[in-house]
Amino acid sequence: MIQVKYIALILIPVLFSCQTQKKKAVNDTKSLTSYVDPFIGTDGPGNTYPGAVVPFGMVQLSPDNGLPGWDRIAGYFWQDSTIAGFSHKHLTGTGAGDLYDILVMPYNSRFTNDLWPDQEDYRPYSMFSHDKEMASPGYYSVNLLSSGIKAELTATERVGVHRYSFPKDKESKILIDLGYKLNWDNPTETYLKLEDENTIVGYRYSKGWAPDQREHFVLKMSKPIKDIRFFKGEEKVEGREVKAKKTKAEISFVSHQEEQVLIKVALSTYSIEGARKNMEAECPHWDFDKVVESADKKWEKQLNVIDIRGSSYQKTVFYTNLYHCFLTPSLHSDIDGWYKGADGEMHQAKGYDKLETFSLWDTYRTAHPFYTLVVPDKVEDMVASFLSHYNETGLLPVWSFAGNETNMMIGYHSVPVIADAYFKGIAMDAEKAYEACKATAMSDAWSLPDYKKYGYIPLNDKDKGHWSVSKTLEYAYDDWCIAEMAKALGKGDDYHYFSKRADNWKNLYDKNSTFFRPRAKDGQFIKHFVAKEYTEFFCESNAWQYFWHVQHDIPGLIETTGKEVFAAKLDSMFTYYDDPDEELPIFSTGMIGQYAHGNEPSHHVAYLYNQIGQPEKAQTTVRRIIESQYTDKPDGYCGNEDCGQMSAWLVMSSLGMYPVNPADGVYHITSPWMSGATLNLPNGKKFTIKTDNFGKGNALIDEVTLNGTPLKGLTITHQQVMSGGELYFKLKQ
Repeated sequence: MIQVKYIALILIPVLFSCQTQKKKAVNDTKSLTSYVDPFIGTDGPGNTYPGAVVPFGMVQLSPDNGLPGWDRIAGYFWQDSTIAGFSHKHLTGTGAGDLYDILVMPYNSRFTNDLWPDQEDYRPYSMFSHDKEMASPGYYSVNLLSSGIKAELTATERVGVHRYSFPKDKESKILIDLGYKLNWDNPTETYLKLEDENTIVGYRYSKGWAPDQREHFVLKMSKPIKDIRFFKGEEKVEGREVKAKKTKAEISFVSHQEEQVLIKVALSTYSIEGARKNMEAECPHWDFDKVVESADKKWEKQLNVIDIRGSSYQKTVFYTNLYHCFLTPSLHSDIDGWYKGADGEMHQAKGYDKLETFSLWDTYRTAHPFYTLVVPDKVEDMVASFLSHYNETGLLPVWSFAGNETNMMIGYHSVPVIADAYFKGIAMDAEKAYEACKATAMSDAWSLPDYKKYGYIPLNDKDKGHWSVSKTLEYAYDDWCIAEMAKALGKGDDYHYFSKRADNWKNLYDKNSTFFRPRAKDGQFIKHFVAKEYTEFFCESNAWQYFWHVQHDIPGLIETTGKEVFAAKLDSMFTYYDDPDEELPIFSTGMIGQYAHGNEPSHHVAYLYNQIGQPEKAQTTVRRIIESQYTDKPDGYCGNEDCGQMSAWLVMSSLGMYPVNPADGVYHITSPWMSGATLNLPNGKKFTIKTDNFGKGNALIDEVTLNGTPLKGLTITHQQVMSGGELYFKLKQ
């Protein structure tokens, strides 16, 4: 979840019912990609996009409705009925309105008026209907009803490919709009140049949530460019090139009935020449269908890491969530490794792919432990990318994308990702990685001076006290990760120092209220305190939701609170509802009592029943969350999907195992949400999950064995999973 800015919504009439059956490309052979519905998450608070992308791709080529607003953070909102064009960069499932780079829009003489003349820039829009729209992994198409043009999109890792089927028209056009902006995004300098009759090159520099974004491109058209006009803002300019804050180009031509025009757009944060190399390497041809087929094969291979057995509904929900796990982090380096770094300089990734879009406050909890199971080679790239960020800035990333540090959210959660990867044997420069972890924790960033001085972040200074309780708890967890890594590397003094810091959560525990409570520099707890209130001391949460944030020491939390109090609070977490007339913050979604599944601090809480001897409550509660907070409809997420975290929770929980502590290599067991699954592990082994008596209402475990031996306790280790074998569940009927 991400801190949001409230943006006024512009509402428009919807030409279709939300009950309209959404369409998607389905393979008759029932490939795994046929179960993925990219429209899930495009309605409600999910903030996902339906466009074309390959696993971890640099290009996210997707339609933009052209309207600002919280619901349109990803550029597209299911309830809208307009399309302003197709841009090549999108964030998935966040609360950050940024990117939307390099907009392309086809239109013709049927277009008469700007649908939104009160907006700053003139721009053609088209109406569309979900009845004439399709999406599958790596492919998107829509009929633009205002022009009669059919638009189709696909992508390689670094190249977006468009295919437009035009009707007969003497005034067909293609608009390339670099001044186009949405939500937080604003161009700072843009450039367009007609290089030859088939090629336009340029760049778009912008700022928004990420302050220094640079996108260079090479655009090639299959149809020779005979008539082109360049614009600086709305002013037409002569010549073959234009540079300004806002530029655009309008290509005009006569189209024949069903004439197809293809466009290829290669991107690079490094240079125009970098984009050219990317296109030459990935898409030198004009075979659109070949790119679609290649993208589908890449997704089929990626989704095949898990083969599940269940109903069509279960497969749609599961594989769509699995699909969303692999949209980010996104590729940032060119085919030869060059990229724009967080220091504003150009760097070359050697021996790894530089990745960006790390929503770490969200994804360290489930998505990253999941990646260690199924894509450890990508985890190597992730850790190497963290270390390159450290080399460029002196700190590990907090929330990085587009070659920038946004410093959004809290914690230095690159640390648990690195520690988890290290203990699972994923290749890295361990000494360098530890150096980066320690340097980040010992820095003076993000209120750390007070944290080091007091053992907690005090509330006195309003600036530093912002989210003070949450920061203290998040930092203590990260410090535990550093301590464990220090111990493994033989760094005794550091182990003792960071182990002490890992206990800092105790400094904010108030035995009178039995909650973590804001505390001043003089040690006094804040006087006014209501646990369910949302205040500046808790990050997008309240004291109920952050009470459980001691993932590294749940036994210590139980001992500190007392087992009976802990158990009672855990029950209350799922039964203590706010009054119906209370207005909750925008990030408090998926509410079950005080539990907020739409926001990440709650994600491990249901599994804590296992640690107080009440596993049946964990099993029924996890099942309740799965069945109430996820669906196969466009509003199938109860909150922001958050770069794979909401999806990874569903995937792991459906398999019946979850990382309560994301860095200890232990998965806590619950009943699976399917009759069976096979993890096709990257080491060539298979780990099978079998569930007898699976059915609606059957959530309680009667028996569980690992390779035929009764499982001792309700945990299984990462090493046991990676060794292959069978985890067998018998559920009570």
